[in-house]
Amino acid sequence: MTESELYSVHKGVFVPTHLHPAESLKYYEDFIFRPDDILIVTYPKSGTIWMQEIVPLVVSEGDLTLVLTVPNWDRVPWLEEHRAILLSLEQRASPRIFATHFHHQMMNPSYFKIEPRVLYVMRNPKDVFISSFHYYGMASFLVNPGTQDEFMEKFLNGNIMFGSWFDHVKGWLNAAEQEHILYISYEEMINDLRASVEKIATFLGKSLSSEVVEKIADHCVFKNMKQNKMSNLSLVPEEFMDQKKSEFLRKGIAGDWKNHFSAAQEERFNAVYDDKMKDVKFKFPWD
Repeated sequence: MTESELYSVHKGVFVPTHLHPAESLKYYEDFIFRPDDILIVTYPKSGTIWMQEIVPLVVSEGDLTLVLTVPNWDRVPWLEEHRAILLSLEQRASPRIFATHFHHQMMNPSYFKIEPRVLYVMRNPKDVFISSFHYYGMASFLVNPGTQDEFMEKFLNGNIMFGSWFDHVKGWLNAAEQEHILYISYEEMINDLRASVEKIATFLGKSLSSEVVEKIADHCVFKNMKQNKMSNLSLVPEEFMDQKKSEFLRKGIAGDWKNHFSAAQEERFNAVYDDKMKDVKFKFPWD
């Protein structure tokens, strides 16, 4: 099926209509934030599921009950998805934890007024591309990716769900409310998960013992988290995600793109990356 059949356009970017019907997008537009809300913001395939596991454990000081009994889409709901309407989020006790794939300029009026706490997770766009390519091949609500070359052009031009990776990252890096934002990368979490848990805890004002930090880090190592049926999306019906084609949580590594890119694809990607990111001063771990 085509983009026009599977997607709608919201604030300038494609969103899958199955997950984000008009009433869900309106719900998010009208949503009222609290100052102590915690918002995990990612471009798709950048570590969202991982953060949906880590952040509740930091908040609960290592209590595994929630992450082992509640699916991640209800535990840390995406505010733009249809599930959010059903969860009585207004009645949830603080601190509430949410996720979103929205660009900075797509955030609602309440966000800019209240400025809740944001954890913004970034990942090497080459790995985001490879992960997305596999995801689009197994999810029925997304347009078939075609060949890797075809999908690369769509990715580089932002003609995929949630638009351009480049615009997403630059928009959040340029946010005015940076004192309320923690910038963290997928790669630093891979490199030292324990230090990343401590960094997140400090940002959220949680003083955790070394034993609790170790417990959280051990549970959230990718190979362990991948076994949690509340987090690996194995509960999603096969008609929507066929994990026999590709697991939703695949490898959880950095640099897998090197196993998939041809020399020509790497050259093409680098040329676009260098042009679009030339004015960005932020130091990324993959540069």
